[in-house]
Amino acid sequence: MNFADRSKDTFAVTTPLYYVNDLPHIGSAYPTMAADALARFERLLGKSVLMITGTDEHGQKIQRAAESHGRSPQEYCDRISSSFVSLWELLNIQYDRFSRTTATQHEAIVKEFFGRVWDAGDIYSDRQQGWYCVSCEEFKEERELLAGNYCPLHPNKQVEWRDEQNYFFRLSRYQEQLEAHYQTYPDFIQPVSRRNEVLNFVSQGLQDFSISRVNVDWGFPVPVAPEQTLYVWFDALLGYVTALLDPDSEATLENALAQWWPINIHIIGKDILRFHAVYWPAMLMSAGLPLPGRVFGHGFLTKDGQKMGKTMGNTIDPVALVKQYGSDAVRYYFLKTIEFGKDGDFSETRFINTVNADLADNLGNLLNRTLSMVRKYCAGKVPSVGEIAVEHPLRAIATSLGQEVKQYYEVLAFDRACEAILDLVRASNKFIDEQAPWSLYKQKRQTEVEEVLYAVLESVRLAAYLLAPIIPHTCTEIYKQLGFAIDFNNKAQTFITTPFSSHSNWGILSDMQQLGEPRPVFHRIELAQKV
Repeated sequence: MNFADRSKDTFAVTTPLYYVNDLPHIGSAYPTMAADALARFERLLGKSVLMITGTDEHGQKIQRAAESHGRSPQEYCDRISSSFVSLWELLNIQYDRFSRTTATQHEAIVKEFFGRVWDAGDIYSDRQQGWYCVSCEEFKEERELLAGNYCPLHPNKQVEWRDEQNYFFRLSRYQEQLEAHYQTYPDFIQPVSRRNEVLNFVSQGLQDFSISRVNVDWGFPVPVAPEQTLYVWFDALLGYVTALLDPDSEATLENALAQWWPINIHIIGKDILRFHAVYWPAMLMSAGLPLPGRVFGHGFLTKDGQKMGKTMGNTIDPVALVKQYGSDAVRYYFLKTIEFGKDGDFSETRFINTVNADLADNLGNLLNRTLSMVRKYCAGKVPSVGEIAVEHPLRAIATSLGQEVKQYYEVLAFDRACEAILDLVRASNKFIDEQAPWSLYKQKRQTEVEEVLYAVLESVRLAAYLLAPIIPHTCTEIYKQLGFAIDFNNKAQTFITTPFSSHSNWGILSDMQQLGEPRPVFHRIELAQKV
């Protein structure tokens, strides 16, 4: 397989493959919203994009969850996996592939990959003794445990002692290669805090890890020892590869890796960072495959100062949240108010205040009031103006805004992208208040009226384009009211402007004629009784 000639016009991004031990919560939705915004941004750049999400459906945790609900593991997985699909639809997630680790074609990929690693001499049999967290599906070092042998990530779950004969992967063999890769590609692990965590962990010396389990029925059998089951993480990480297969392709590594490998970026939670930034690249090295471009470990969402999680019992129902407030409001809040990569706390009051202030009172009101004045002072048509000077206060901001926001999206700084765009919106509101086109109209200064209104409308258009990856419904409605037949929710849409370049494409609105009816693009929301 030749991986040297990967086109710069393609982009592949993955979310985690989510455990199906329970219904999805807002912590699952968070990285998926981020991945979707990044994928939409790359599509706006004109790239062919593949967004992968899916579910991790094997392992003891899933087996026990199915038993507790009186279902077979497969029935249980089917039910929970479908709830993720439903939530992604509610959140307007434009994924391209949904990977399920119980799929038949996935088993074929896992077996072939296992064979490569086996042939490399990196799998051997040995005795495994240690403390095991079923919720993490991971052995823990004793020094990591809380008092009473509780897991630090699941403090209400005690770890279990295991003593069994397993198959191991020679992770220790790849210590120097991993350290060299981290040195050569300093952006491989992001943000910097996550990179430092991994460097510190690896510097302490890597230990081989078990890739099989005994007395676990729910999983793929080990190819060389069918009485054992493959460790869920050895299986699950390959779900990213299986997802690359075209639906009608034979399930082989060559077919899976032909077009989209290597993945540009894995977006994952910091609790599974080691699996993606240490174990996964070492496994790929063993199989002779290129590594992904980046691994980005985001922070935890908290509520009342505690990490949200099913085992903690303090989750927020994302379905109820979206049904109450709408997908754009939810997407905007979590991507705008939390620095992606750091922990963030959810406050419903802050949620309401943020989306109302930014989307209803600033962006939405700016468009509505300007369109209303265009109808009143310009017969509802795009003002006919000549070239607006580059030093115009709004155009001066807009000229470099596209490139600035592009740089923020590329490093997943969604909060900074939103803030930079809102700076233009706030400046536009201030500009229209200071220029007072209603007074200019009374003074019969029509040329100045039209220049003011055109500059504001052009600023609104630019803001909508740049915000489209985050709030696509709202931005589609803005563009419709400006007279454009653009749907930011349509992956097949051909976009006529590219303001992510070094210029802003200022002046595109002059190509339009009739503007739409002014109507709210974002309605103010009120605090619900219960979310």
